[in-house]
Amino acid sequence: MTDSDAGFDPTSLRPSLFVDGQWQGSGDGGTRDIVDPSDGSTVAVVDEATPDDALRAVAAARSAFDDGPWRSVTVGERSDLLNRIADLLQRDKAKLAHIETLDTGKTFGESEIDIDDVTSVFRFYADLAVVQADRLIDVDRPEILSRVVHEPIGVCVMIAPWNYPLLQISWKIAPALAAGCTMVLKPSEVTPLSTIAFTKLVEEAGVPEGVVNLLQGSGAVLGDALTRNRDVDFISFTGGLATGRHILAAAAENVTKVAVELGGKNPHIVFADAVADEQSFADSVDNVLTGVFLHSGQVCSAGTRLIIEESVADRFVAAVAERAKTIVMGPGMDPASETGPLVSQAQREKIEGFVAGGIHEGATLVVGGTKPDDPALEKGSYFLPTIFDHCNRSMNIVQEETFGPILTVERFDTEAEALLLGNDTNYGLAAGVRTSDAARGERMVRKLRHGTVWLNDFGVYTAAAEWGGFKQSGNGRELGPSGMSEYQEAKHIWHNTSPTAAGWFGTR
Repeated sequence: MTDSDAGFDPTSLRPSLFVDGQWQGSGDGGTRDIVDPSDGSTVAVVDEATPDDALRAVAAARSAFDDGPWRSVTVGERSDLLNRIADLLQRDKAKLAHIETLDTGKTFGESEIDIDDVTSVFRFYADLAVVQADRLIDVDRPEILSRVVHEPIGVCVMIAPWNYPLLQISWKIAPALAAGCTMVLKPSEVTPLSTIAFTKLVEEAGVPEGVVNLLQGSGAVLGDALTRNRDVDFISFTGGLATGRHILAAAAENVTKVAVELGGKNPHIVFADAVADEQSFADSVDNVLTGVFLHSGQVCSAGTRLIIEESVADRFVAAVAERAKTIVMGPGMDPASETGPLVSQAQREKIEGFVAGGIHEGATLVVGGTKPDDPALEKGSYFLPTIFDHCNRSMNIVQEETFGPILTVERFDTEAEALLLGNDTNYGLAAGVRTSDAARGERMVRKLRHGTVWLNDFGVYTAAAEWGGFKQSGNGRELGPSGMSEYQEAKHIWHNTSPTAAGWFGTR
């Protein structure tokens, strides 16, 4: 597919800042080149915001929330808006998927699935917006009408990561619009293209001026203007642990509410009984492989830690390694490609550092560990699927989120040991368990300290179920009803329909 086949014109993305209903350039004329990680070419140039641009965007969102028509829009009208956005997403699915692939390097098939997932998120919150009701409270006094209502929290800053640019920011935008909030969006400066294209769809759908504002730029430049701003009521951030800590500290100055999803180091636990016959063995190998190497491992919930029962470990690891060798790498727009490059050369250098560290720490390199030697891939940010065996929790590659195609292998003998290893992490985003023993499976999923646990599956999710992590994977939840609650304040209204004197103090 060519750019013209998908209807994508890179020049259509400028001006690329959207503030108070107007597309505009940067206040200082600054721009950034956006690079296709499959070959290092520049695919687009976007405007890059200044701190003053960020202040104007927050002010526009504040005015739209406090004084604009958005507050008088009914839940039914908000629901209709979300459904219109969903319709436009499907209308432009091919173009958006193409843009996402150029931006991130993932395969076009993956990007198409992402657009369908984004659509499902908007459909879910369109439905939820109209069914959420006030809660009546019986206080056993007939003259009192007591109820709890949910009101929009206000102005929201939404900061999204580079691995799933449109999907991750949709988890924020859809519930915020359903709740009646206004917002400032900041995609990763590395992968902003699909969010720019999406914001044009939001404009087309008829969102009022100032409700949705869009900035591009680095967090180092824009961070303080967005996170230390008294006009901001809520910050939603998805990204790395260090940045999350910085945002939490900055927001504390104004006691701004913050929800953060900070990644994970996710165990995929395989018991011997789950691979007792050839079909279950092959299926488990396939799911472990997919769980870690999809999108070249650049997934916060990737199953990067294989925790395997000792009695089947040698055979199982060998089978996963053989499958890993056959993964077809290439540009995302090539239908033959099964996985694409890392998002940037910088990310590849980071992965190379983890591999060198793993070897130094004594882990056994089974497969991969280098960039491919195919000359056709030389200009891209590719890195081979990599497996380290005989790992333990003292190793940095087991402790740290590598965010790349690295699988570490740890071994166990007992259920108790498997559980100990599965919980022995500073993170707690997701985990998987494979066993044919239903009772054992239930014991494991209840005791694992992770926000999502898959039993005999891995990596799937639904917009209707909450997503988020324990421990240093963050706080708050996205998706599901709780995902909308993050964008609301609960207010208790006590209405005395027959007021009388309190009579507490005597009269003179």
